[in-house]
This record gives sequence, structure tokens and C-alpha cells, in this order.
Amino acid sequence: MSTEPELFTDARDLTRSGPERGSFVRVRQRRWMVERAEPFDALTALDLACVEDDAQGERLSVIWEAEPDASVIDAARARSGPLRPDPPERFAAYLHALRWGCVTATDPTLFQAPLRAGIIPKSYQLEPLRKALALPRVNLFIADDVGLGKTIEAGLVLHELLLRHRVHRAVIAAPPSVVLQWRDELRQRFGLDFTVYDRAFILDQRRRRGFGVNPWTTRAFFVVSHALLRDEDHLTGLRDWLGDFASGSMLILDEAHVAAPASASRYAVDTQITRAVRDIARRFEHRLFLSATPHNGHSNSFSSLMHILDPQRFTRGIDISGPAQLAPVMVRRLKADVRRFANASLPERKLVEVALDVAVDDAPELQLAERLAEYDDALSARAEGADKRARGLVRIAVEG
Repeated sequence: MSTEPELFTDARDLTRSGPERGSFVRVRQRRWMVERAEPFDALTALDLACVEDDAQGERLSVIWEAEPDASVIDAARARSGPLRPDPPERFAAYLHALRWGCVTATDPTLFQAPLRAGIIPKSYQLEPLRKALALPRVNLFIADDVGLGKTIEAGLVLHELLLRHRVHRAVIAAPPSVVLQWRDELRQRFGLDFTVYDRAFILDQRRRRGFGVNPWTTRAFFVVSHALLRDEDHLTGLRDWLGDFASGSMLILDEAHVAAPASASRYAVDTQITRAVRDIARRFEHRLFLSATPHNGHSNSFSSLMHILDPQRFTRGIDISGPAQLAPVMVRRLKADVRRFANASLPERKLVEVALDVAVDDAPELQLAERLAEYDDALSARAEGADKRARGLVRIAVEG
């Protein structure tokens, strides 16, 4: 009988006894942390806690040897001594220390977001943050002029609420043209990782987790376009994710004036986007609306928009009495106001009259427009007898 030491003994022992408490494993296509490992006979019973974003803390009990896809994550590192994960008790103490060291929610005058952001905010950009923290629930309308930094102001409010543990999930609804800009701005300036909710993301989650998965439940922070927000297929999943009321949730609606019903009647009729926003906004605890043009000229339409923002203060069909009623929930500054009170170095727009030396009828711009119109008429005339597809191509060329 050979007396040589048996090679790979540790590896076989690990396979036979299963992972240890505190190690990380992959079971059923998800990552888990082992909370308890109890061997009996040739099997090992594990109590697991999920560490995936969409199921934080979810529990699962399995027999390690009975799981076909079970594997230890970075097992070599877990056995290397100093690099192994901390015991759950020690990690919990570290996590609680971080939470207790965060900003207290009892002092609304102490800001942390401006100090932790990757920007140097202007003084006037702190006013929305001050108003937001003064509200029991952040129902705020930022209606600053174009170019004053509404995105930065919204990012400061969101970041501050995250630091105070008042927000745990958020949805930003924006026009399709600025969805990627929102994601990049929040990542670069505030270190916030938002997921773009689009069809590519939906397909990816279905491949990973099955066709029946609700993509909204797989992340906590999303940027979605207004176009998808109007789609009932996507709204159904969002309603299921939020329920009747989601504590610690926040809705940021960019270009919020699109949700105002455009009607001159006494009781404004909701459009499709108005109905969608009205339905989901009430499910969020905090609401932040952004628009440089909050009022479309119809008082009943504006009151309907404000009712979506804060149904406790405003009522549909009831005119808003004046600025005093809006003051607690709205921040509205023009560039002229900021230059006068905040001493901000904003570029000033100047209108300069330019006199044309040539006669109006001989202006090259007018001649070019006339010749282009003649060409469009001739092209349309040639396409009169063509098929439907050819006429469509001509129409695109003429109108484009």
C-alpha cells in the first residue's frame, strides 16, 4: 500500500462537504451567500441569501449535491485565507456603521449631495434642494429657465434623498432624445447607475431569467422614454412593481408639460400620456417634475398638471389662486432673475438688427427657396402616375 500523500485532498473535501458559511455560490442562475452550511451523511444542507439586485435578501434552502448547476464563486480566493469574505456578523457591523454615519434625516438644513457630487454647483442650484428637504414628501416642480441646470438640480435632490435613505428606487421619464444623456449625466456627475429601460433591456432580461420575468423587478433605478411610458404593455409591469403605493420610491418627470392636458374646456380632457402619468405618479412616494414651460396658457390644464404632482394641495378644474399657493412646491427662476440676485455669469442674449444691402426680391436666400419649390412641384407632378411606394418616396424627399 502506497504511503505517498494523496494529491488534491482539499479539492475533494470541498466537493464532498460543500461550501462553507460566508462563501458565495451560484445556484439556479443566481448568486447567493451561504448563511448556514450543515453536513449530514454524504450531503450538505445550505441556507442561502440572494445578493442579486432584484432579490436582495431573498432566502433559499437547498441540498448542495442535488443542484445541477451549483458552483462556488471564486473558490480559490475563498480558501486563500486573508482574502476570504468576512463573517456575516462582522460585515453586518460594518454595514450598520456606514448607515449610522450617513446624514441624519432630522436636519433638513445639512446638505451632503453637493459635497459628494462630481461638480461644483452654483448657489442658485441649491434652492430646489432646500425646498425639497423642507417637504414631508418631495412633491416639487422645478420650472427654471432653459440653461440653468434643471438636470443638476434634480440630481442633487435625488442624491440627497439616497444618502438619507429616503429613496430606494427611482424612475426617470424623459423624452427619447435625452434618455442616454440622463443616464450619462447621473453616472458622471453623481456616480448613480441608472438602467435604460428599452426593448433591448427587456429582451436581455428575458434571455437571462425567462420570458415571464417582469423587467422592472430586476433593477432599482431606471430611465425610460415618454414613448414607452405610454405603452400599456410596459405600464402593466411598472404597476406590478410599484403596487398601489411604493414607499421609498421617486418619479422624476422631465419635460413635465407633456403630461398636461391641452384643452381649453372647463374640465381638461386627459391625453394618453396624461392618463399614464396620472396613473403611475400616485404610486410613487416622491415626485419631481421638470419643465421650462410649465404653463400652456390654459389654467385648467395647469391645475390638472399640479394635481398630478400634489393631489393634496391642488384640484383639477380649480384655478390656482396665485404665486403664494405655488411657492411651497415650485421653483421658477428666469436667467434675468439669476443674474440679478445670484450674480451668476450667464451669457446674455442680445438681438442685433442686420440690414440687407440687396433688394428683397434679389436676395439669394429667396431665389434658392423659389427654385426649390419649383423642383418639388415638378417632382410631385412626375410621380402622379407612379405606384404607391414611389409616391411615398417622393413625398419623403419633398417634405424632408
